[in-house]
Amino acid sequence: MRVITGKARGASLASLPGEATRPTGAKVKEGIFSALQFEMEGARVFDMFAGTGQMGIEALSRGAASCVFADSSREAADVIRSNLMKTRLSDEAEVFRGDAFVRAARFAQGSLDIVFVDPPYRKGLALRALEALDGKVSPGGCVVVECSVEEELPETVGGLSAARSYRYSSVAVTVYRADR
Repeated sequence: MRVITGKARGASLASLPGEATRPTGAKVKEGIFSALQFEMEGARVFDMFAGTGQMGIEALSRGAASCVFADSSREAADVIRSNLMKTRLSDEAEVFRGDAFVRAARFAQGSLDIVFVDPPYRKGLALRALEALDGKVSPGGCVVVECSVEEELPETVGGLSAARSYRYSSVAVTVYRADR
């Protein structure tokens, strides 16, 4: 797993051993960042269910102003911190170890520009995350949800509307936009 481009380009990122964390695949990550390439500069990012932190780190590498990483696992939080140190992106980051929904609730209205949501699959957490993020995303900002193709997500959740969907084998990615 490597940072694709930007100031940390090529940096190898550590991951957690075992099956507990499922890092976003290279093709999926490339597709997401290709779709969002003109939105990164100066963005306020939230990497919810961060795992290794690779999505938020990629955003920081590409010019995001800040990123909050949230994961309930102590081991994941340690890996994220290590990856941030390795990429020299710690100054723009905050790592929150605990319930991602608790951290989401602490954001001010409209304070986020880009949110990455990649929860454990088939547990209903993607929809719950969209509900928790409603109102927290700036007008025109986005929530990128990665889930199993078997999970059905609604077209709208409060002020968030599905704008684009992509399918990569067994992975579905839906980009929601906040109402302007």
